[in-house]
Amino acid sequence: MSPAQATARLRVPLVALLAALVAASAVLLGAGSAQAAGYRYWSFWEGNGKNWEYATQGPSLLRPDDGTVQGFRFAVSEDSGDADQPRRAPGFGAICADTPATDGKKRVALVIDPGTTTDAPDGEKPPALRTVCAQVAPDASSAEALAAVAKPLRYDDSAMLCAISGYPRTGCGEQVSGDSGSAKPSDPANTTDGPEKSDEGDGGGGGPSVGLLVGIGAVLLLGIAAVVQARRRR
Repeated sequence: MSPAQATARLRVPLVALLAALVAASAVLLGAGSAQAAGYRYWSFWEGNGKNWEYATQGPSLLRPDDGTVQGFRFAVSEDSGDADQPRRAPGFGAICADTPATDGKKRVALVIDPGTTTDAPDGEKPPALRTVCAQVAPDASSAEALAAVAKPLRYDDSAMLCAISGYPRTGCGEQVSGDSGSAKPSDPANTTDGPEKSDEGDGGGGGPSVGLLVGIGAVLLLGIAAVVQARRRR
């Protein structure tokens, strides 16, 4: 057999091997992405007149000015970077049109969005989105404005907002696995600003775990060894 014929015969199994390695890596990486976790919680937003911005302080700390628009959205998200915004534009004029200004009081427009059935805990149905104009004392916090119009509220031991108007009935910032929708108990370290993305391999991030990377490496090493062995047989 000529060298050209030997090379041609070797090329076919090598191409097939490389294709198999690519496919195996894609499956492993896809499995890691499918297991990405999120958190089910009420996120807190501030309106800038046109758009929503994720609040940098929790509702118990922030003291809004008169004419402020704030939003609360219940959903599953990994962290503040991919949190779902309220599904209603932050329009103070429309929300507080029927609430006249009063001396010694301030008006805070609130958009309360319980989200969709996809994000709802098992066995619960989210109530309808609603807007309301809270009229409270000038030094009232956002939490106090919310309490004035949307009781009962529920908080956990770390002051994280767990429920608005009784929704949801149970749970508070629990971790939800991306592949099964199952929930784990909430982390007491979570703050009122919502869960932050974890840097640990089994936390809320969506990146491949250490075990996954080791598996991919093992597959690639086996492929390289097969290529070397094939060349030695030429």
